[in-house]
Amino acid sequence: MPEHLPPPGGSLTDFLTRYDHMAIRSAHEVIACYSTSFSLATRLLGKQVRADIRNLYAMVRIADEIVDGTAAAAGMNPTEITDTLDRYEQAVLASVDTRFHVDPVLHAYALSARRCDFNPDQVRAFFASMRRDLHQSTHDAHSFEDYVYGSAEVIGLLCLSAFLVDHPATPTERNRMEAGARSLGAAFQKINFLRDLAEDSQTLGRAYFPGLETRELSDEHKKELIRDIRQDLSDAHTAIPLLPLSARAGVLAATELFTELTNRLDVLPAAELARRRVSVPRRTKAAILARALTAAPRAHRRKEK
Repeated sequence: MPEHLPPPGGSLTDFLTRYDHMAIRSAHEVIACYSTSFSLATRLLGKQVRADIRNLYAMVRIADEIVDGTAAAAGMNPTEITDTLDRYEQAVLASVDTRFHVDPVLHAYALSARRCDFNPDQVRAFFASMRRDLHQSTHDAHSFEDYVYGSAEVIGLLCLSAFLVDHPATPTERNRMEAGARSLGAAFQKINFLRDLAEDSQTLGRAYFPGLETRELSDEHKKELIRDIRQDLSDAHTAIPLLPLSARAGVLAATELFTELTNRLDVLPAAELARRRVSVPRRTKAAILARALTAAPRAHRRKEK
């Protein structure tokens, strides 16, 4: 039988289903390669939610790679990199209207974008922050706030859209969960800025935190940043009990993993952060995931009238 024909008793739909599965597995490989902590946390999500979050992350990761040195390492000049990012944004925004994509990551993202009704304005805000990385290497307080919103807070909001499919919430609950999603996204981004301080400054020539373009990170400045991160994590934590159980354990695990990372950053001198990237040992990660899995069912808050 020719290979292009469906199997006996099958249909062309079987080909598309198989391709969908391949694309989703491809997205999983992207997250597994680039973020072990986040990948581990997604294991605690419900099956469909897990696929949607991984599909979203894979698209975001590709955009990150365009602006974070990979395209430049491949020999692209600044104009080519900008054009590539623009084309990718257009492809991502248009992907929901097409059922088949030759790019598996884009195909997987489109599956979830349709199912979760991702807000295109939030996607545009994300790409706007990515575009900043191509022409802006330092930030003041205002541009930093804008950057974090687009690069991280909207990702939290897009994740929330995936969490709440088939889970209606009251306007009050939705507002509280959106605030928590934004706070958690901001916390994750700021933590990554601290742990990637050496790479950002020495390799990419960027100083995200306001004031760092003129001086090195001091211990006092680091403590101030840690306090801000802890406040974001605390604000995010209060919204976790409102999440559906299919999302609650994974979000709780991610929050606790990044809290542990914050604790490790907190005890190190600022000068040490400029020399190495801090991580959480695998055994500690496993213990955090186990605790989250146990705690999540108990962390339920009764819906408000």
